[in-house]
Amino acid sequence: MADNSIVMKSKQTTHAAARQTTMKVLGYTLTYVFLILVAIAVLFPFYWMIISSLKTTDEYRLSTPTLWPNFIRWDNYVDAFSQANLWRLFGNTAFVGIVSTILSLVITILAAFAFARLEFKGKNLLFGALLATMMIPGELFTITNYITVAQMKMLNTYSVLIIPFLVSVFYIYLLRQNFMQIPNELYYAAKVDGTSDFKYLLKVMIPLALPTIISITILKMMGAWNSYMWPRLVANDEAHTLVTYGLRNAFTDVSGEVNYPVQMAAVAIVSLPLFLVFVFFRKYIMKGVSRSGIKG
Repeated sequence: MADNSIVMKSKQTTHAAARQTTMKVLGYTLTYVFLILVAIAVLFPFYWMIISSLKTTDEYRLSTPTLWPNFIRWDNYVDAFSQANLWRLFGNTAFVGIVSTILSLVITILAAFAFARLEFKGKNLLFGALLATMMIPGELFTITNYITVAQMKMLNTYSVLIIPFLVSVFYIYLLRQNFMQIPNELYYAAKVDGTSDFKYLLKVMIPLALPTIISITILKMMGAWNSYMWPRLVANDEAHTLVTYGLRNAFTDVSGEVNYPVQMAAVAIVSLPLFLVFVFFRKYIMKGVSRSGIKG
């Protein structure tokens, strides 16, 4: 009887282990299938953009789409530069992005330092009010901002593309959280040695928070590069057109026909800098965000 009981328990244990292994394999299989489907859904539009940029106009307009070009036309990329004047668009976008990023970094660093280390009346109330503005969709400010800049005669200037977005409450909050993690003892020791607040900021806090500052720099540049709605409203002349809006009508002829393969080629060219930034700097973005105590 004892032997039978041991055998039964052994069989039950074996069945339980087998069932557990089966469920684990099934779970892994379903997870990988789901991730593969998500990856296909995310990557297919980019694949379609690339192959469309290599097609002829006639092939692109076929009623039955082809998953690979019958004839690869590299000239679409050459035509993209000539038809859309991409060098001017790149120059305008780079200028706006660099200037707005530098000015925004100065404002963000000073504001984050003030909220993290300085003591003044109403600090917590003011910081809470700033955080409350993050709950308001940015689109609600578009009309009032447009009326304001129009009355100030700032339309079709670089200033109107830079000034309205110099302050980012989210970036201030992100950097402030990072500054808060720096031990107070370092600040007190610096004050004992007679170090000014500004020198302490430059010599201690900025170097320690450099990953977060790099993350903010990259995200700010990417935001300027991707900006569409505001530049479309306030800068319609060719001298100040940015790359996202400039591609919209650059490939439409007098009859209203759009050369979609060339337009796709231009979009691929414009997307390349953002892709390279993500590939080479993604670890800095993740490191900066994680050090600020914010996790997705």
